Amino acid sequence: MLEIRNLHVRYGGIQAVQGVSLSIRRGSIVTLVGANGAGKSSIIRSIAGLNKTISGEIEFTRHEGENPVSLMGLKPEDMVRRGISLSPEGRRILPHLTVEENLRLGAYIRTDTDGIKADMERVYDLFPRLRERLWQKGGTLSGGEQQMLAVGRALMSRPDLIMLDEPSLGLAPLLVQEIFNIIRRINEQGMTVLLVEQNAFAALNVAHYAYILEVGRVVLEGPGQTLLEDPKVKEAYLGG
Repeated sequence: MLEIRNLHVRYGGIQAVQGVSLSIRRGSIVTLVGANGAGKSSIIRSIAGLNKTISGEIEFTRHEGENPVSLMGLKPEDMVRRGISLSPEGRRILPHLTVEENLRLGAYIRTDTDGIKADMERVYDLFPRLRERLWQKGGTLSGGEQQMLAVGRALMSRPDLIMLDEPSLGLAPLLVQEIFNIIRRINEQGMTVLLVEQNAFAALNVAHYAYILEVGRVVLEGPGQTLLEDPKVKEAYLGG
């Protein structure tokens, strides 16, 4: 579905990503695991069209049987129209808008009124607390509720690939478990998920395939459950 080959990302004189190649299969959950500064968010932002100083190749195939299309040089709104959506690190909801207004903003490229209404209901089924706070301003929600809203907003464009950047950051353990349960449900409903996450145990536990990054390079890859048992991964990311 998505192929990255020899990706380099630079910020001024800093080389954030150095020759990364990875593959995301349709219908899978793929996670990027690594410490701060490993290059995880730089990769996901490059896919979303938010990084300009990049080189390499990013190709995306939206529908089975189609020829892959290069995403290099496209704008973020082009990515959304092609079926790629991002729930960014830090949530980035609009605090002065209500829950419903934030969600409708996620569907800004769409004109199918009935489909938008159906997807709003789908988001409320995934996140019942958002239904309870329909007319509440986004800025007054708790951190966990804001994260739910950010994921729900990303779903409203009806993407084929949803990218989640640090969805558990700053959340209490019970909310972390809830967010990862919802990630599983989203995937079970047929959506491909690319997950960037510092919580290595939770990420590897949910992922079909994972890439371990250190200082901008992939140092290890494999099925999530396999990497959970890898001694190097246990020592570096799972507390031994």
